[in-house]
Formats: sequence, C-alpha cells, structure tokens
Amino acid sequence: MSRPEAKAFPFPVGIDALSAHVPDTFLSLDDLAEARGVPPEKISVGLGSFEMAVTPPWEDTVTIAANAAEKPLRLGQVDPGEIGLLVVGTETAVDHAKPVATFLHELLGLPSACRTFEVKHACYGGTAGVTLAADWVRSPSSRGRKALVVAADIARYDLGSSAEFTQGAGAAAMVISRDPRLLEIDPRGGTFTRNVYDFWRPLDRREALVDGKFSIDCYLDALSGATADFAAAHDLADTSSLLDRFEAMLYHTPFPKMAMKAHQRFAEATGRAADAADTARRLVEPWLAMSRRVGNSYTASLYLGLAWLASTGGRLDGREISLFSYGSGCCAEFFTGRFAPGSQEIGRTIDAAGLLARRSRLSVEEYERFSRAKPGESPGAGPSSGFFLARLKDDRRLYERAGATGAVAA
Repeated sequence: MSRPEAKAFPFPVGIDALSAHVPDTFLSLDDLAEARGVPPEKISVGLGSFEMAVTPPWEDTVTIAANAAEKPLRLGQVDPGEIGLLVVGTETAVDHAKPVATFLHELLGLPSACRTFEVKHACYGGTAGVTLAADWVRSPSSRGRKALVVAADIARYDLGSSAEFTQGAGAAAMVISRDPRLLEIDPRGGTFTRNVYDFWRPLDRREALVDGKFSIDCYLDALSGATADFAAAHDLADTSSLLDRFEAMLYHTPFPKMAMKAHQRFAEATGRAADAADTARRLVEPWLAMSRRVGNSYTASLYLGLAWLASTGGRLDGREISLFSYGSGCCAEFFTGRFAPGSQEIGRTIDAAGLLARRSRLSVEEYERFSRAKPGESPGAGPSSGFFLARLKDDRRLYERAGATGAVAA
C-alpha cells in the first residue's frame, strides 16, 4: 500500500546533525546467562537482547555525552560558535547540583553566550530537551543560532539481580536548527503524564529500583494516552490509517521485546490489531539493532534507534516516521518527523554499524571488576581515544582527552 504524502511542516525545525557514542567494551548476554545459571533463550528470546554495553571506570555520563557531542563539531557539520543552547537529558548525572551540560560546555569549547542546563525525567529527558530546543530555535531568543541536545545515560543495576540483563549505556547528540538537513520535527506531538512509582533511584543509591511488570503497564498506558492526544492535536477522528503513513516507527526501548509490545498496543489503539505482527516486522524490527547489542541507554535509547535508521535505512528523503518516548514516573510523547532532502549524506556520517564493530568483548570477570571499580580507577588498558575521566580530586571530576596533555577540571 502506498503511503500518503506527509504534509509540509510550517517553519521547519528539527535535527540538523546526529551522532552517537557507545562504550568501547561490551558483554555477551549468553556469557552472563551462563555465569548466572539462567537459560540463554530467556534473555535472547524473552528480552530480545544479545549484548550490553559496559562502561569502564574511566567513562561516565559526562564522557559518553562529550564523545557523542564532539563528532558533529569535529566533522565540520556545525560551527561551535553557532550553538546558543546546550541541553543534556540524563537520569544518571554525576552531581546533584552541577549539570552535565556545564562539563560539556568546556570540553567542547562552546561560546560563553550559551544557555546550559540539564533535564531529568527518567528516559523522557532527551525528548524533553529536543522539544524544548526546537521551541527555542523557533523563538526570537535563538537569534538564528542552533541548539545542541545530548541524551546520555548509563543503566546500572545490582550484580546478580533480575534487572542485571537490562543494563547498557550510550549517548546521542543532536544539533537542532531551522531548515534541518536530517529530520524535520512536527511540533504537534501528543503527550501524557501521570504520577506513578514504576522506576526510581533515591538520591543515596547508584543502582535504580524498578517494579518491572507495573512499569510495562505504565509504559503501554502512556502510549495509549499520548497517541490519543496526538490524534486530538491533528484532528484525526479515525487513526486507523496511521500504520500506513509511516516509513518506520521508533519506540523507547528498555529492551527490544518492549518495542514489540508497544507496537502491538499502538495497533490495538488505532483499530489495527490484526496488522500488528506484519507491520512490526516492517516498521519496528529493522531498527532495533543498536538496542539488541547496546542494552538500555535510558534517554538515548530512542535516538540510538534513530541513528541506526538514518545510518542504515538508505534513501529516506521525504519519508515520515513516528517516535514514541517514555519516561518512568511518568511522562510520554508521541511525535513525528520527516526526513529532509539529502538526509542520506548526513546519515552516512553517523556510522552506527562501525560503532558496534569497533568494540572489545569482555569476560564476565572483567565486567564484574569494572562494575565494582570506583570512578576514575583504571583496572585495564585505559582509553585509546576520546574524552575520559582521569581522576577525582577534592570531589571534583578531572577530564582529559586521550593523546592530549593536561586535565580539564570541568
């Protein structure tokens, strides 16, 4: 069935450049399953996951965010002097007061005339940053400048816990501008909020707490609510045609099977339950490769899916996609975007497949040693490139770039 033409968005604003970063080390979930006495198919089939990214002690949320964000600057896709707003969405910040954005501001060499702040709403924080940045770009406050939004997180649970298999880490950085070269974003998204306790991390804990089954129910209820609000925003009395409208449908993916559950709910909510399996194979499944091999990256999860789509999806010019973002607690948003003319050129620079191919595999023993290490410790060879956490001094984090001399006390 041919898809209806996407209508032009007024005053197009969206993602001008997109880059991603994942840690250089990963763990096979088959290896972890064997070590924990769990049948491997419970993970590969039950969760849909095969590997998880593991952050070594010299990486933290700041370094994975910086290593993602510096790529469009280094590649010349954007001039640092054009950035007037820097927003970091994360739920694994390194300080209760000092935002990750101020660390990045110095590490990236951005101008002093730049607003910086951090957004927290569980896994929704990255999307909150994107929508806020897009509104800022449309406003007189931007004065024609661009915004940089980074979604970065490290999902960490107790060793040996049932949630251990859903760990992961990653970051996605997006330059938001007028007339974007990658993806135009329709500002008329649908939202849903409700106060729930499905996932939380008290201030005195490094590892998160989760009520797993309840969280899945909250996610699906939020999807239904956000979809209904999207329909209201677009005056859609009949939503049954939405499955025919999109080239791809991206969902927040704490684990790949969740995206499939979400698509089933979306099909049901739009009166197309019978088409759920067939459309999932075409619209959802091809774009889960990062999640299957990186694990849960919280705020970055949705945008690593977009990175894989833009990097490997071929010519997408003019094609419309949907994106669903969910953050526990909870807030959700269902919105759409359309690929810009020539977007394939920007997509190629993401090199999502290369990010996965260049990683090193850890043994379970190495993974456990990394997990128990203190931040800044280096029980290993250390990084070969990029920003890293060199040491902690008087509760201050000092960062360096591999191959450079001198620390940055950001």
